[in-house]
Amino acid sequence: MIFLPKKILAIGDLANTFSVLKKFTKDYEIHLINFPWDTASRITESDDVEFFDSLKIKDQVRKINSIKSNYELVLVNTWAGARIAYLCGLEYILFFVGSAIRAPLFKKNPRLSYLDKPLPSLNVFERNFYKKILDNAIYCGANAEDLLQELKKYRKKNIFKIGIPVDTELFHPGIKPLEIKKNNFTFLSPQRIGLAKGIDILWKAIELTKTDFEVIQVKWFLGQRTAEERKINEDLIKNKPKKVRLIPVFKRNDVPRAYAGVDAIFGQLKNGLGATVEREAAMCKKPVIQYADPKFKFQIEDKEEISPFLPHSNESEVIAELIDKIVDSKEFREDLCEKEYNFVKKIADPVMIAKQWENLFHKMRDNKRDSKKLGFRLKLRLLYFLIINRLYLKKIRKNSF
Repeated sequence: MIFLPKKILAIGDLANTFSVLKKFTKDYEIHLINFPWDTASRITESDDVEFFDSLKIKDQVRKINSIKSNYELVLVNTWAGARIAYLCGLEYILFFVGSAIRAPLFKKNPRLSYLDKPLPSLNVFERNFYKKILDNAIYCGANAEDLLQELKKYRKKNIFKIGIPVDTELFHPGIKPLEIKKNNFTFLSPQRIGLAKGIDILWKAIELTKTDFEVIQVKWFLGQRTAEERKINEDLIKNKPKKVRLIPVFKRNDVPRAYAGVDAIFGQLKNGLGATVEREAAMCKKPVIQYADPKFKFQIEDKEEISPFLPHSNESEVIAELIDKIVDSKEFREDLCEKEYNFVKKIADPVMIAKQWENLFHKMRDNKRDSKKLGFRLKLRLLYFLIINRLYLKKIRKNSF
């Protein structure tokens, strides 16, 4: 008997979450389709991704409607992806990996903690539309505890947390280094430039250090949605320390080689949990500086453990001392590197995480709803969205921020 894997469609992949999952699932075959956004996120994508031919929502809906019969389930981790799944009447899992649930589109005047002003609001009809998108998902999940707590504010049932897998085929010790011009001890900072990643904290810490080193910062930005965010990013570039050198974004397959080509990595210094960058760098056996809030515990073999990443405070003075210690002491950085590597192997094993996803897929297939009855309602959904979205676009053009 020939075994045919069950097919899943993933729409709108962020941080390569679904592309890693695609490699390690056994019982399911995942096809990725993404939006042709002109951003650095497209550059960092893996190669095996299909892109929509158009940014027009009607064209995207037409594309998905033409292929949806080939797939049993759908994964989305952007509001744009969820919107298409909802408009096409698909059965979808909505998985949050960033600020999309911290400042959800269905909330009036959504705020991010690091900005003084709220983000621009959608009109009331469109906010209701996106709340229906959240409510209509069969399951909603998050990749970290802080995001799960945000999700719980808006949804009580069928929610879950699954961690971030590391692509161990791509990120592992012994990678051939990328040739990077450097003159002394060198840190790589691959995080996007912005307050949410703690780049302001890093800049201040670098100015307080006493040792000789250089920092290579990838020039791409977090958040350009408002004038305030754009001004913040401009000021961060303008006021970067002399030790920081900017480089262009490089392709996804060059990321592990870039880690191998430097001496240490700067990760997130804001949220206390860390994410993809820190774990991928640790799997390449490079020492990583990442703020690890000790209040967050990780379940490992029936025990709760605190992350070994350092520091446990995101005060710039503490970070500066840690930077100097890593530059000065080979023994210290090798010990830190080993602890981080062993920790990430346990919490980000892609085979383990793929199995967790497959268990969720099994449940979802058992609880599938009959979408054949939607019929004409899907056309009304699309028409409704196009009308309310046009009202929003008129507002933006009139009151440009």
